[in-house]
Amino acid sequence: MSSSFGRDIKLSIFGGSHTKAIGVNIDGLPAGEAIDWDQVLTQMARRAPGQDKTATTRKEPDLPQVLCGLLDGVTTGAPLCAMIENTSQRSKDYENLYALPRPGHADYTAWVKYGGHNDLRGGGHFSGRLTAPLVFAGAVARQILARRGIVVGAHVASIAGVEDTPFDLAAVSPALLESLSQQYFPVIDPAVKEKMYAQVEAARLEADSVGGVVECAVTGLPAGAGSPMFDGAENLIAQAVFGIPAVKGLEFGAGFAAAGMRGSQHNDPMFRDEDGRVKTRTNHAGGILGGITNGMPLVFRAAFKPTASIGKEQDTVDLLHGGEGKLVVRGRHDPCIVPRAVPVVEAAACVAVLELLAESGLLKREGA
Repeated sequence: MSSSFGRDIKLSIFGGSHTKAIGVNIDGLPAGEAIDWDQVLTQMARRAPGQDKTATTRKEPDLPQVLCGLLDGVTTGAPLCAMIENTSQRSKDYENLYALPRPGHADYTAWVKYGGHNDLRGGGHFSGRLTAPLVFAGAVARQILARRGIVVGAHVASIAGVEDTPFDLAAVSPALLESLSQQYFPVIDPAVKEKMYAQVEAARLEADSVGGVVECAVTGLPAGAGSPMFDGAENLIAQAVFGIPAVKGLEFGAGFAAAGMRGSQHNDPMFRDEDGRVKTRTNHAGGILGGITNGMPLVFRAAFKPTASIGKEQDTVDLLHGGEGKLVVRGRHDPCIVPRAVPVVEAAACVAVLELLAESGLLKREGA
């Protein structure tokens, strides 16, 4: 099972939703990096369940226990391994899924691939619970990037068609990103949050779910990181972001809207700022050209499908007895995962950018 990422900064995520613990091993981190534990816990809390009616009622403290790799709060250069205990499991809620796979979930495909030996409890290794160790890894990477002037932040761009103010692609404010990256359910326009809540609550009351979009930006990236074709900056970020359950689409800069533009509209005019640095007046490229960063803000959007586990009766098949069946999903599930997904998207971006700098030989140079 492939649950690892990176060549220079290597992540391996382990565990399942209802196993004793989940965790992550991070290899390749530079030594001598101080890690502020309060900042780590801030990011873990943003993703933690049970915060409002948009989230599952499952309560987990999500307190990472570092097993190795930190000494007196500083990275040693050895692999950093952290474990997060699972303390609130109701495995009986999932017993019927061994026969009746959930539509929209990985129950059936995992049953086929692993011959019925996959752990279905809470979704097992396919659960959104596995994003907790990713957020831990991202919280560590975020602090290493910050020392090199790189800031990562994201917001809820839309939920069920209700849209927030988008980033100004050419002038993303690092201060805005810093603010967003400390919040649960971050939006740029506070007036839209209640409208988003209303859409989620309407779905929840109907035993249904809704999806949405997270927009993420990275500022302070130097030009020249990445490679053409298969090792580009977009490729690395896409690999990390598509590791998040429920992500169904990804676009950079103008994204799919670029297909409706002319070249004269999409091309970003170049100029030199007062310090002689090359900039562009617009940023339809999203900070990447030819797979290589150009020094402008790196901006992408990730689309999340509605939560697959819903309380409405659905048609499915019976894997154990043959034929078809009806399924009503029990258990505790998010009517909308998008607010809790924001710190996960940020974490994936932090890890991918750290790997991007390491692969490009810019990590040690920027930290020197």
